[in-house]
Order: sequence, then structure tokens, then C-alpha cells
Amino acid sequence: MATDLTAPRTVASPDVTSIQRRTLRLLFATQIIGGVGVTIGIAVGALLATRIAGTAVAGVAQSAGVVGAALLAVPVTRIMARHGRRPGLVVAYAVGAVGGVLVVLAAATRWVPLLFLGMLLFGGGTAANLQARYTAVDLAEPARRGRQLSLIVWATTIGAVAAPNFAALADRVTTGWGLPPLAGPFAFSAVAFVLAAAVLLGLLRPDPLLTARRLAAAATPPTRAAPPTTVPVKVRAPRGAGMRAAWSVVRGQPAARLGIAAVAVGHLVMVAVMAMTPVRLGESHADADVLRLVGIVLSLHIAGMYAFSPVVGWLTDRLGRRAVILGGVGLLLAACAVAGTAGHHTPRLSVGLVLLGLGWSGTMVAGSTLLSESVPADVRPSVQGLSDLIMGLAGAAAAVVSGFVMQFAGYPVLTLLAAVAAVPLVALALRPVPTRAPDEEG
Repeated sequence: MATDLTAPRTVASPDVTSIQRRTLRLLFATQIIGGVGVTIGIAVGALLATRIAGTAVAGVAQSAGVVGAALLAVPVTRIMARHGRRPGLVVAYAVGAVGGVLVVLAAATRWVPLLFLGMLLFGGGTAANLQARYTAVDLAEPARRGRQLSLIVWATTIGAVAAPNFAALADRVTTGWGLPPLAGPFAFSAVAFVLAAAVLLGLLRPDPLLTARRLAAAATPPTRAAPPTTVPVKVRAPRGAGMRAAWSVVRGQPAARLGIAAVAVGHLVMVAVMAMTPVRLGESHADADVLRLVGIVLSLHIAGMYAFSPVVGWLTDRLGRRAVILGGVGLLLAACAVAGTAGHHTPRLSVGLVLLGLGWSGTMVAGSTLLSESVPADVRPSVQGLSDLIMGLAGAAAAVVSGFVMQFAGYPVLTLLAAVAAVPLVALALRPVPTRAPDEEG
């Protein structure tokens, strides 16, 4: 009795479902571990940089981690494009672990260049966390892509909430081992990154991206009919695709351009306003109250970013990608209006920061989902890496520029400029674009 190997859906679908469930559980667990590692370092990074290099360069040291995450997205996604998600995620976490160790050494030697190098490499943990959301949709059903991507984004909330508590514990424990104060959290981060890498290396099998490529190749017939007139010119991924090829693919896909723009613009607006909110609070409150209020306001902001991401993912699948992107932009504009006119009224400022987090969640989840399904599987990692690179550089630029705007023009002008930066995304999102994946067209 012969077996038809050209019809994989009836045979492979149950296996694909099982692989996807296993992948999601694994990513959820490693996102928590990696999220603790990232956030615990961020929690004390500025304080450690201030003690080693002074207040003037503390912000630059923090920005080094953001830039590092953006730049590391390029080699990490190149590895993924050639060898799959598993080695790329493992390498990213390993680089983050090396960065954590270098920061510990910098704290012990008080060598500033080593601190900057360590913070730059520490961004590998962030790069891995960001790429995990794309790994979640490699084998996802089209109707569930938004929800499954948002589930991995939501897992970051657990790590972000737990990390500050681990920071104090790690510092107390490692100080007894002879490490300098504030170096212990980075040692703890390095251990967390190594643990996440080990789990992925041993358990992320089969690789979801490689499996998706095999299924796409098996489902492609030898000859294909001409695409409908509503579909743009067919885009195919060049062999050995890198950033240049990824950019070429994005230029030919309006949906991919919208996805990248949504992620980058949402991140730019969020970072610009959020970064200067503690300074705004410091203008109207005594030093004894500032840290407490900053903690409350930023915690509400982080809750807006991550806690509701499963709902945002459900809406992305139910209402459509562009509708949620437009909703996210609307929330960003509302956030700028509320925060910019709050004056020194802290509760109103808190509402603005919650809206800011919700708007970021909408553009991030819907934009990432749209981008992932708009390009061929063989070039998808490179395009996703390009998106994270642009997003990271946009956030770093926003953080730098916001400080100058705050100093010379004030917080209301900063929120106004952030709102203006989001307006072009509305025009781009209102343009009708095809949202079917190239691998499924025809």
C-alpha cells in the first residue's frame, strides 16, 4: 500500500500542533528566566555606572545596552536564517552572559571601557527576548498568530515584576562572596542567561523555523498559477539572505513596511515619553518621595505594556492587524495628550503612562504579527532582525533627544513632538495592504 508523501497536511498537522505547543511552553519558561536576567541588570545598571564612571556617563552606559541589543540582532538573525531559531537564541543569551561577567569585572577593577563593553554585550539578553516572540509564530496557525506571539510578550511581565526583588537578594549574597556592591545582580543575570541558553539548546527540538520551512517546501506545488491582481509583485528570498536582502524584500512588501514602521514608531514614542517621566516627577516632588512615586508610575506603565498583551493579541486576530495598529497609535496620541497636560498632577500623569504602555503593546504585537506573516519563511529571520535593529536604534535616539528637549523646552513640548512623530504611521496604516503570507498565496 503506497503512501502519498506529497500531502503533508493530513499527516503532519497533529505533529505540528504538538511541536507548537511544546515550543510555546518552552519559550514561556525561558522568557521568564531571561526576563529576570535582563531586568535585574537594568534595575541596578545606572547605579553601578554612577559609582564607577560618575553621573554624567551613567545614562550613556545604560544606552549601551539598548544599542547592543539592536546591533546584536543582525548577527543573531543571520545565524537563525542559516541554522534555525535554536542556535540564534542560544548565541544571543550566551553573549548576554559574557556581558554580565564583564560588567562584574568592571565593577571589581573600576575600568570604565570594560563597563561599556560589558553593557553592550549584555544587550544580547534583550535581543534573545525580542526574537523569542517571532519564534512563537513560526508554526502558529494564521488565525492564532497574534495571540501566541502576545503570550510570549506577556511572559516578560513575570520576569520584570520578580527581578527587582532578586536584585537586592543577589547583591546581599554576592557581597558576602567578595564581589563589589551592585555587581552581584549582573552575576545573577549571567547565570540566568546561561540557564535559558542551556534549556533552549537541549529542548528546542525540532527547530520551529526549520520545520516551517520544510512544511512550506512540501506544500508548494511544482507549478503555480499567476497570483491575483490584488497581490503585489511576488517576492522571493535570496539565497543566504542578510540585511541587504531583507531590506530589498521589505521594500517590495507594503505590509512588511507597515509592520516595521508600527514597531519602530511605537517604541520611539514610548521611550521618548517614558524616559523623561522620572525627571518630570522630580520637578514637583521632594527627593524623599521621588523614588517611591517613580516606582509606582513606572510599574503602572510596565503593566500597560505587558499585562494586557494577551488581550491585544486576541484583538489582533479578531479585528485584524491594521485595526489594532491604528488603535495603538490612537492610544499613544491619547497618552501624549494626557501626560503632556497633566502638569504636576501625578495621578493624571500615571493614567497617561498606562495609556502609553497600552499603545506600545498594540503597535508591538500587531506590527510584529503583520511583519512575520508578510515575508517568505526563508528570509523571515533577517527581516525580523532588521525590524529589531530599527526599533532599537529608534529607541536609543529617542532617549538621547528627549533629554535635550526636556532641558530646553520642557515635558509638554516633548509629549507634543512624540505625538507628531506618531501621526505619519496613521496615514501608512490607512493604506490598504495585503496581509496574506507569501508562502500561502496562490
